Amino acid sequence: MGFSQGLSGLSAAAKALDVVGNNIANSQTVGFKSGAIAFSDVFAGTMGLGVQVAGVTQNFNDGNLLGTGRNLDVGLQGRGFFRMVNEGGGVFYGRNGQFEQDVNGNIYNKTNGLFLTGYQATGTPPVISPGAPIGPIQIPTDDMPPVASTAGSIAGNLKAKTEDFITEDFDYEDDKTYDYVSQVEATDSLGNKHTVKLYFVQTGKGEWTVHARDESSPTAANDGVTSANIKFDEDGKLTGAIDSILVGGDPLNGSRALALNLDLSSITQIAGDNTIKTDKMDGRAPGKYQTFQIGDNGEVVATYSNGERLTVAQIVLADFANSGGLSPQGNNVWSETPQSGQPFFGEAGSGSFGSMKGGMLEQSNVELGDEMVNMIVYQRNYQSNSQTIKTQSELLQTLVNLR
Repeated sequence: MGFSQGLSGLSAAAKALDVVGNNIANSQTVGFKSGAIAFSDVFAGTMGLGVQVAGVTQNFNDGNLLGTGRNLDVGLQGRGFFRMVNEGGGVFYGRNGQFEQDVNGNIYNKTNGLFLTGYQATGTPPVISPGAPIGPIQIPTDDMPPVASTAGSIAGNLKAKTEDFITEDFDYEDDKTYDYVSQVEATDSLGNKHTVKLYFVQTGKGEWTVHARDESSPTAANDGVTSANIKFDEDGKLTGAIDSILVGGDPLNGSRALALNLDLSSITQIAGDNTIKTDKMDGRAPGKYQTFQIGDNGEVVATYSNGERLTVAQIVLADFANSGGLSPQGNNVWSETPQSGQPFFGEAGSGSFGSMKGGMLEQSNVELGDEMVNMIVYQRNYQSNSQTIKTQSELLQTLVNLR
C-alpha cells in the first residue's frame, strides 16, 4: 500500500467539504445554484492510485419564490437566465433578480453592478419593434406629452316618443328645445380639457337631430354648434348615411382648434331610459412619470399621473443547450463557454422559457438538510483516508525496526 491513495482521498474529501461549505454559506444568496462534486478513480495499468475530482456540477433546479413587494425585484421559475452586461460590454447571465434604477433610468443588479438587458421601446407612442436589438433597459422618466383628441365614439340608448315632437329652433339655453343632453371630454393639442355637450332632439318617429357644442371654447355660442340628423329603423338600430358628427372647437390658450369626429353608430333607440355616454376617446392629457412595474411576461410598464400606462421595455431571457457547461464568474453570474453553446433568447412564458414573477425573488436552491448529511459523509471519508496513511506509516516503521 502506498501513500498516494490516502493522500488523494484526503485531497478529494477536502475539496468535497469545500463544495459543501460553499453551498451552506450561500444558502441565503438570492438565485444561488448549489454545486455537487464528482469523483473519478486513478489507475496505472491494473494498479489503483487513488481518486481525483472530476469536476463540480451546478444544480440549476428552481429555488423557492419569496414575495418582496418591490417593483424592481423579479423572480424566475423554470428555464432561463437574466442577460446582463457590464460597462465594457461583457455579457453575463444570472438568476438573481435584485435590481435597482440608477440616476439615468438604467436597471442594474445591485449585487454585481451589471445592467439588465432587453428590448427597448421606441417611437411615439413607444412600441417594441420586431427584431429590435438587445441592450441595457432604460426607464424614461420624462413627462408624457399631450395628444389631441381626433376621434371617439358614444354609445347608449335614446328613449323614443310617438308624439309631441319638438319643432322649435334649437337653443342650448332653453331645455324645451331638446329632449336629452349628455357630454364627453376631449383633449386639445396642448392638453387642455374640452367639455363637449351633446343635445338630442327627436323631430319625428325614429328621427333625431344631434347638436354638439364645445363648452370650453372661448367664443362658444349657438353659431358654434354643429348638427347631424340621424334615423333609426324598426329594430332600433341606426340607419341612413349619417352615423357620425364632427365637433369643432376654438383654440384654447394657444392650442390648435379642436376637430373631433364622434362615431354615433353604437346608439340605439329601444325601450328604456336615455343613457348616452362615452364609449371610446383617443388623445390624452399630459402626464408626469410616477413609477413602473415589471409584469409576469417581463414587460416593463411605466405609469403616469394622467392614468396612462405605457410599455417601455421588455426583459429578455437567455437559455443554453447545456446550461451545465456555463462557467461561474463569481457574484452569482455565469458566462458562456464552448461546452454551454451559444445562448438563444426569448420572452418569459414562451417556448421553453420559464415564468417570471414581478415583486418576488428566487431563493437559493440549497437544501441545508442534504448538505449537513453530505458534510458528515465527507468528514468520515476524510478520517478514513487519514487512517490509511497512519496504517502505512506504522508498516514502514515496522520495516525500519527489523534487525
